Amino acid sequence: MASGELRFTKTHEWVLAEGDSVRVGLSDHAQHELGDIVFVELPAVWRALKAGEVVATVESVKSVSEMYAPVSGTVTDVNGALEGNPGLVNSDPMGAGWILRMSLADRAELGALLTPEAYEKETGA
Repeated sequence: MASGELRFTKTHEWVLAEGDSVRVGLSDHAQHELGDIVFVELPAVWRALKAGEVVATVESVKSVSEMYAPVSGTVTDVNGALEGNPGLVNSDPMGAGWILRMSLADRAELGALLTPEAYEKETGA
């Protein structure tokens, strides 16, 4: 996966490769299904994660959902703007509504993620 290439997980996280790290957020499909986001519990910076581990919690007017680490690595940054404006996940899920950045423990894990076309086929989005 080249830098700047977008991938998705089956649990509706998007992943954008940025050099030796990735930026992660909720897909447009997921934010639409959740409805209005009212709170995002962000992970601790420098927290080490394994792929599939719960990394954040997203609360909407409909439900509370867990967000999973798409790859193994370490949280290097979180989107502090979400603390005052969690609705960014709804209004700009692929831009200003990003959730976290992670360093990559194993770049090969990116190859197991879905391409945008495969994700669209999987979700019908």
